[in-house]
Amino acid sequence: MADEQDRAPNNPEIVVRRLVKETGITEEQARELISFLGFHWASLSGKQSR
Repeated sequence: MADEQDRAPNNPEIVVRRLVKETGITEEQARELISFLGFHWASLSGKQSR
């Protein structure tokens, strides 16, 4: 079972805004990542949980 902190909300707009803010990528890039990787935050942000 994954930690709740590793999961992004299932609302694409919230995830897009968070990715843009925390990683500096564009909205278009964020949307593309979400389409490839889904909503798992560790995968999207590149941060591995410990």
